[in-house]
Amino acid sequence: MKIVAVTACATGVAHTYMAAAALKKAAKALGHEIKVETQGAMGIEDEVSASDIAAADAVVFAVDTMVSKRDRFEGKKSIEVLVGAAIKDPKKVIADALA
Repeated sequence: MKIVAVTACATGVAHTYMAAAALKKAAKALGHEIKVETQGAMGIEDEVSASDIAAADAVVFAVDTMVSKRDRFEGKKSIEVLVGAAIKDPKKVIADALA
């Protein structure tokens, strides 16, 4: 399965990137493809493309704040969790997104 994700914590520093890393590791372990966009203190990094979004089976928002350009994801199956959930149990987050 193909997943796209956006991670963003309130301060846009450590937890944004910790959640991104955790989701990438979990997706790989579960045999899924994932592209993760971070929205942190440095702005949007690794921005997912329109084709990535179109090909995605699910979208994960692991966020503690507002998501920039969220309208790109309209119409896609999605789940929103707190950043901490993606860090603590990324496999569950991915399973819930694909369920």
